[in-house]
Amino acid sequence: MRTFLIFALLFASTFEKFHKGFHKRFTPEQIAKWKNHKRERGRISNSYDSIAKTVNSMKTTWKATTYKKDYTPLLGAFLDGGESLPEKKMRKKNYKLPESFDPRDEYPKCESLKEIRDQANCGSCWAFGAVEAMSDRICIQSGQTDQTRVSAQNLLTCCTGCGFGCDGGYPSSAWSYWKRNGLCTGGLYGDTTTCQPYFLPPCDHHVDGSHGACPDTVDTPDCKEDCSDGNKKDISTQMTYGASAYSVSGEANIMQELYENGPVEASFTVYEDFPTYRSGVYQHVTGSALGGHAIKMIGWGVEDGVKYWLCVNSWNEEWGDKGLFKIKRGSNECGIENSVNAGLPK
Repeated sequence: MRTFLIFALLFASTFEKFHKGFHKRFTPEQIAKWKNHKRERGRISNSYDSIAKTVNSMKTTWKATTYKKDYTPLLGAFLDGGESLPEKKMRKKNYKLPESFDPRDEYPKCESLKEIRDQANCGSCWAFGAVEAMSDRICIQSGQTDQTRVSAQNLLTCCTGCGFGCDGGYPSSAWSYWKRNGLCTGGLYGDTTTCQPYFLPPCDHHVDGSHGACPDTVDTPDCKEDCSDGNKKDISTQMTYGASAYSVSGEANIMQELYENGPVEASFTVYEDFPTYRSGVYQHVTGSALGGHAIKMIGWGVEDGVKYWLCVNSWNEEWGDKGLFKIKRGSNECGIENSVNAGLPK
């Protein structure tokens, strides 16, 4: 009985410290938003089959298909709040930007540009969009020689000021954290060559209830201050840092940023039709809002007379156009041109 009472008192003390710390870090409005976000994420609010049929019958700029998966748990980007980054003032250039731009063609030796990461059933898109762009920029700035992968795991678990881990976070805060604290190396699940690889294995989001499907829910792991068991290196030797963190807005400015410095992280409102995307240039045509999502924007182009942004999702290669999608450019589709964050590596 005595042992039980001691354990209970220790647990109560620890919980009280956590509770006070939690409320100290976030405002009541942010906590209320987080709780509402969790409730919404747990709701399977649409019939993808019906929506896909509606989209295809409209013969719009894109085609839809049915994925037997609720995507709301993956929408972890808070579109309002987070750290306010300075907006980058773009310099006027004499050169004319090309009609289309794909950095995979410009920088063929940068292996990270070819990767499609998988966040599995964790609302970690805010972390994935950031570290994917950081990894690309490290390679591009090095003249395609540095193939370092920045760890989504490290950012997800250790940046307490970024939000709530698998329950969502602020993309802008991710870039500030990279500049202020740094992030260690980390690749895909099972990658023993990096310090902190992702903790969840890839899963097929289009599969429902069979082998390969994601678990329904997942908790955020604890922050670790060392490398994983498979990598015995000193974490201090595995760190990367940002030299700057900033925001970019507007079509022309985003294009110039992509062209000069590489991929960026962009966030936008996801509506019920977006998860059914298969090909073409996405634009919202039906359904209500589900939440915020962060992705990596890499380039631009024109398809059948429609301007688009070329983006990389983190929902497995089985989703969309082999893991990528195009979204209408120049009209701030779903708010995507108002929420772009980036930075340069040290």
